[in-house]
Amino acid sequence: MEPIRVLITGGTFDKEYDELRGRLFFRDTHLPEMLRLGRCHVDLNTRTLMMVDSLEMTETDRDLIRDTCLRATENRIVITHGTDTMEETARHLGPSMTEKTVVLTGAMVPYAFGSSDGLFNLGSALAFVQTLPPGVYIAMNGRCFVWDNVRKNRSSGTFEELTPSS
Repeated sequence: MEPIRVLITGGTFDKEYDELRGRLFFRDTHLPEMLRLGRCHVDLNTRTLMMVDSLEMTETDRDLIRDTCLRATENRIVITHGTDTMEETARHLGPSMTEKTVVLTGAMVPYAFGSSDGLFNLGSALAFVQTLPPGVYIAMNGRCFVWDNVRKNRSSGTFEELTPSS
């Protein structure tokens, strides 16, 4: 099987906690450690595009993500992303990703906290990207959603379909 491209964009997935200032910040990605802990044996090509909170992500950032996906030699791509605007980025990518399978994933709790959902979500995204047909998807909490039929439910802290499939 061909390698999978993993694009890192930041988000809660990669945040650290500054105990002195009481704030979250970015140092470096946790992805290599997560892959090691998950005993991942999938052939991956990783690249850090940016380390930003998704609430601070711009259209220029989303264009960079889209253009990087389009230029990638790999046909299967996982993107780590902040959950606050993940569906917005998925909608930005959806119309142009007709030949590639792209799965966005993230975490509600930073990996560094030890009780993060990030490791599970990353594993799910890697499984989904290997089995789904071309298109753009969001993988969170063991579920997979199509790019134009998903939203983050801020009350429950979960992702859900806009219109349930029959």
